[in-house]
Amino acid sequence: MKYTLIGTLLLSGGLAFAQPTTDSSSGPPPRPSPERNELKYNLNASGSHFFKVTFLNQTWLRLNRSNPGTTVIGEARDHTFDIGLRRTRIQLFGQISDHLFLYFQFGMNNFNFLNGFPGFNTVGTPSNRKIQAFFHDAVGEYVVFKNRDYLKIGGGLTIVNGLSRFSQPGVSSILSMDVPVFAQATVDQTDEFSRKLSVYARGQIGPVDYRFALSDPFPIQTSGAAPPALGPNANFALKGHSKQVQGLLLYQFLDRESHQTPGYMTGTYLGKKKIFNLEAGFITQKNALWHTGATAVDTVYQNLNLWSVAAFLDLPANPATGSAVNAYLGYFHTDYGKNYLRFNGIMNPASGITQAPGGLGGAQGNAFPMFGTGRVIYAQLGYLFRQNLLGNNGTLMPYAQAQLGDYDRLTKTMGVYNVGLNWLIRGHNGKLTIDYQNRPYYRGVASGPLEPAGRRGQVVLQFQVFI
Repeated sequence: MKYTLIGTLLLSGGLAFAQPTTDSSSGPPPRPSPERNELKYNLNASGSHFFKVTFLNQTWLRLNRSNPGTTVIGEARDHTFDIGLRRTRIQLFGQISDHLFLYFQFGMNNFNFLNGFPGFNTVGTPSNRKIQAFFHDAVGEYVVFKNRDYLKIGGGLTIVNGLSRFSQPGVSSILSMDVPVFAQATVDQTDEFSRKLSVYARGQIGPVDYRFALSDPFPIQTSGAAPPALGPNANFALKGHSKQVQGLLLYQFLDRESHQTPGYMTGTYLGKKKIFNLEAGFITQKNALWHTGATAVDTVYQNLNLWSVAAFLDLPANPATGSAVNAYLGYFHTDYGKNYLRFNGIMNPASGITQAPGGLGGAQGNAFPMFGTGRVIYAQLGYLFRQNLLGNNGTLMPYAQAQLGDYDRLTKTMGVYNVGLNWLIRGHNGKLTIDYQNRPYYRGVASGPLEPAGRRGQVVLQFQVFI
């Protein structure tokens, strides 16, 4: 009986992805329904109330030349080749009434052959390769003004963020193979993959887009890695707990950007909109970091203070052919306290290093000083060729990225450069990206400044499928 009831509901409920049936004897055959690009269930006749599901999978094939001293499960490796899942995500969200919006995201990141390896110790205790799937977002939101984006108040686990658009990127639509992760400033330190437990207000009033949040950061002790010991250079404090305040303002000169899902900002509209924005953002937290003072037992606490200003452009170049241009230029002031520096390698293909520069952990494999106290300039540029460049097989979009980090603990400005090519098989729903990254590696004594010792590179092929 219950299965009959379920079947009846599915056939009569008006699901957006269901095909209508007709009586072939009552007239000419119906015209084929247009192919749909979303899984959406309308809750009312107009579609203003709805619930939607999306799926995303990004698979990487990567060849990396390792930083000096790199080991992979106890063996020295100069090169690595790995296969992994950069992101696997499910989104469920919808406007369930005039004033209520619900958003969930579940999935995992950085799943390769080393998944869970930090849990493996010298006596052979097995690690757990099934630990990575988790809720990224769980948010409820109240829309104060019906059918208007003037003010939305929400709370939960969310990526609604300050600092910049790349602190809350819509990863299915980014221009390049990957986002500039340095802009997710506390990623996996005092947050959950850039998400925090927050209450926020966001909205659009005329050309102004705004978001402000009060966040409750996680203790560094819960990050899954052993926290650095208290020393002369700043690290996140192991004592005390204070709230984090953050905000982002954008002035939109041309078209308005989508304001549907909490936080997430589109990477490129592929010429479908005319976007030119100026933005300014910040994150601040009292006594978030500490280091030793005049003596080894004298503890100094410092505030986390980050801010940025940037310009973003995404415009049709030739509306007749569908070509477009995408560009971003941002300046980031990153104050994590005295000489803070953190190495990070995206989905790192290595498990250890025999000669950690400056005594800093995580410098193996493809890592570089991604986060630090100082200043960062980030720029990207991409060009979308005409829509029919490859006939029915889509089109191409090459791009270039540069991250220039002038960090206090480095003797010279760090430059990390990426060039790549997107084959847009079906827009962002199906694309193949090849990316080459060139990065520096470093040497230095414990707690002292680091100087560049050479450069290494990696090549990644990413296949993205999204609906």
